[in-house]
Amino acid sequence: VTLEDSGGGLVQPGGSLELSCTSSKITLKYYKMAWFRQSPRNSREMVATITADGRPDYADSVEGRFTIARDNVQNTVSLKMDNLRPDDTATYSCNILTTNNWGQGTQVTVSS
Repeated sequence: VTLEDSGGGLVQPGGSLELSCTSSKITLKYYKMAWFRQSPRNSREMVATITADGRPDYADSVEGRFTIARDNVQNTVSLKMDNLRPDDTATYSCNILTTNNWGQGTQVTVSS
């Protein structure tokens, strides 16, 4: 594991969470980064990406609710999730795209 994910938890529908991804081994600013999620019922889904120069892209399922950002000083990539829904429940992991560098995953549970 070369990336460290954090920030998951239990939240009610309509609530917000912010996930963070960092690394003590890799300088993330040089790479295109992504957040993926996976639940027991669904295959792995790429929910957001951000290029090295900061251009974001989102899956249709999260467009307008999630925001990916990077802080090159802190060496982090974040995922702000607003208006969460029960179907957002999953384990979220960050990834350096096209590599096998992953975070360990952080659980997000949306439930009342």
